[in-house]
Amino acid sequence: MEIFIQQLVAGLSTGGIYACVALALVMIYQATHQVNFAQGEMAVFSTFLAWTMIQAGVPYWIAFFGTVVLSFALGAAVEFAIIRPLHKAPELSVVVVFIALLIIFHSASGWLFGTQIKEFPTPFAKDAWYGSSLMSPHQVGTIFVALCLVAAVFTFFRFTTLGLRMRAAAQNPGSSRLLGVHVGRMLMLGWGLAAAIGAVAGMMVAPVVFLDPSMMIGVLIYAFAGALIGGIDNPLGAIVGGFLVGVLENLIGTYIVGTELKLSVALVLIVGVLIVRPAGLLGRRIVQRV
Repeated sequence: MEIFIQQLVAGLSTGGIYACVALALVMIYQATHQVNFAQGEMAVFSTFLAWTMIQAGVPYWIAFFGTVVLSFALGAAVEFAIIRPLHKAPELSVVVVFIALLIIFHSASGWLFGTQIKEFPTPFAKDAWYGSSLMSPHQVGTIFVALCLVAAVFTFFRFTTLGLRMRAAAQNPGSSRLLGVHVGRMLMLGWGLAAAIGAVAGMMVAPVVFLDPSMMIGVLIYAFAGALIGGIDNPLGAIVGGFLVGVLENLIGTYIVGTELKLSVALVLIVGVLIVRPAGLLGRRIVQRV
């Protein structure tokens, strides 16, 4: 029973990371109706920026928030310079661009920072009072950071004028333009927020898996599964799905398939959701008249 509880709470910790990345995927999907395959590599690049600042002697939390700001600017710049000119391009062209961005950011991380595995510090002390035999301080801190991030994003979209404009621009760009909403700026802001959220996820996962240019490949697959389970067009569903995938990954990997096949759990979940309920648990079903 104790092992079960340990795997459950560990799943909640990793699920918080998956929820953050899934939320970033959903934000970009709402804006472009495309999945940003480069989301994980952008998060890795941002984490390397944080590592560079920390190695230069910058205190962790200053480096943390500095990286979030730089990542926001990077995401906004990618949307403005690369994605915006493609708004009338065929969907396949946009997919190719996303794959190209994945390769570019992956290669840039290795070229600028090296391909050697690096140790990334955790801001949560190993002997902190909130740690226990069931959860390490880093696991508790990761869940706390994820919940704070989710609460901040929910408050922003639900109770601020700018957040409502972003939602309107993503769901109905034509009507939003008629109401005076600058759709281009809202989409750029959405990309910036998604990149910032991905950076937070990268900095939380790096102390666990260590930092290298490929560290987010598995995380992105799990996050994509979480986004599909919750609903690729529903931010709340992405959060629920991310935590659910984290728990299922740990429990099924421990008791059924083994740790070597844990990644297959995410692939099975993706295929199963697409077959049984493509809209996800909390997603909207779109019905068209013919």
